[in-house]
Amino acid sequence: MVEVSIPPLIQQMLQPEFYPHQVKEPIQLVQTHISYVLLTGDYAYKVKKPANFGFLDFSTLEKRRHFCQEELRLNQRGAAELYLEVLPCTVVGEKYQLGGTGEPVEYVLKMVQFPNETLLSKIFEQGQLNEALLEELGRVVAQYHNTKTVTNDYIRSFGEVEQVRAAFDENYEQTQKYIGGPQTQKQFEETKQYTDKFFAERRELFNSRIQNNYIRECHGDLHLGNICLWKDKIWLFDCIEFNEPFRFVDVMFDIAYAVMDLEGQQRQDLSNAYLNTYLETTGDWEGLQVLPIYLNRQSYVRAKVTSFLLDDPSVSSSVKQEVAKKAANYYKLAWEYTKPRQGRLILMSGVSGSGKSTTARYLARQLGAIQIRSDAVRKHLAGIPLMERGGDDLYTTEMTQKTYARLLELGILLAKEGYIVILDAKYDRQQLREEVITSAVEHQLPLQIISCTAPSEVLQQRLDDRTGDIADATADLLASQLQQAEPLSEKEKPLAKILDTTQPIEAQLKDIIRR
Repeated sequence: MVEVSIPPLIQQMLQPEFYPHQVKEPIQLVQTHISYVLLTGDYAYKVKKPANFGFLDFSTLEKRRHFCQEELRLNQRGAAELYLEVLPCTVVGEKYQLGGTGEPVEYVLKMVQFPNETLLSKIFEQGQLNEALLEELGRVVAQYHNTKTVTNDYIRSFGEVEQVRAAFDENYEQTQKYIGGPQTQKQFEETKQYTDKFFAERRELFNSRIQNNYIRECHGDLHLGNICLWKDKIWLFDCIEFNEPFRFVDVMFDIAYAVMDLEGQQRQDLSNAYLNTYLETTGDWEGLQVLPIYLNRQSYVRAKVTSFLLDDPSVSSSVKQEVAKKAANYYKLAWEYTKPRQGRLILMSGVSGSGKSTTARYLARQLGAIQIRSDAVRKHLAGIPLMERGGDDLYTTEMTQKTYARLLELGILLAKEGYIVILDAKYDRQQLREEVITSAVEHQLPLQIISCTAPSEVLQQRLDDRTGDIADATADLLASQLQQAEPLSEKEKPLAKILDTTQPIEAQLKDIIRR
């Protein structure tokens, strides 16, 4: 067993009398490779280790003070009530004091302590993570990116291809030695070929992300272990304070962590709930073009960091067997993200209240599809909040044309990238459906129409009961919608599945899901 020496300050911080408040004994010490965290019951105290790892430099007192302040500042964005203050530590004789008035010898970050079981990673392990919670997380992260993360010319410069790819190249250099172990030669070569090709061929895509302000001062480490659900609120904490390139990133870099976390655990349904809600809230569907490279990156980094444990002499051989297996799974996942996929379009059709969005959501979770709702597209085009009720100007003929044009543009763009895309709108006119069919044929994309039906009294009741949704349609519009809806043409019928949404939809959609 390797003997680990604890610095005198940390030894004293393990004593109840060190604190000006009551503590829960025994005080717990949690160590990472970069910090000591003391858990006292109501409060947690973090002390940075005087380390320099290249990507992180806490080697001087002044640097530790600076990064404590940065950690406090940056985490105010996602967890303001948890991050309280930075306190100096002074020393008189051999006795350390928290918040003393003398010359500081160390700095401590004071935080509110919350239960470990409130971490989303722990909630997931307990089997308690559900779609509703992931949808709420999507909204929280969207609001975080939209209102709490800044950008400027300097931050945007980190979105340039050379800056982005530097971390990928470093990953390959640092993991070559694991080929023949948890990594395979084939996976290594094909993963590297994919990223090299992506950076070489998609420079314009990276430039567009810069120009559209999607490179921001993000969280940088937004995996399930850095998100908690406490006091009925989601908190995003422990963001990257110590390295600018790690947090000056595309918003899709942030999103990719939890998406990868969940997909790696075979929970595509939860991952899909998070991703689709985020995209709908922000309107950044184009971001899906860069998402695969960041999914690849996050899983590769997880594989790399896990592999490092294989070099640690203090880790037992039995633990290393588990470590090697875990690393191998993440290397494989990173490789799988590089594989081309066949994109396709699913076009929903039916009047308001016919169950289109409910059906589309179910299909999206089962297929890992991108659900794009016309209600969201329309409100993003108009620049109004999703939950705000639209006025008459939102439903003019011109605005409807713009909405359906945008839906089709996104559908083709993303299906060509390999996504299954569900266009979730009324599509009650033959011309609107024909435009999608023609475009799908032109781009050689498979297309399926799902026509949702229900008796008029059911439609009426559903619209009367609808609350808390972004859709504005009300029951008084139903009669005119039913009158104007155009039936499927002979050309459309072979592409269509008629769905009775008063009956269980799972059995009716079995063939589509299996395909």
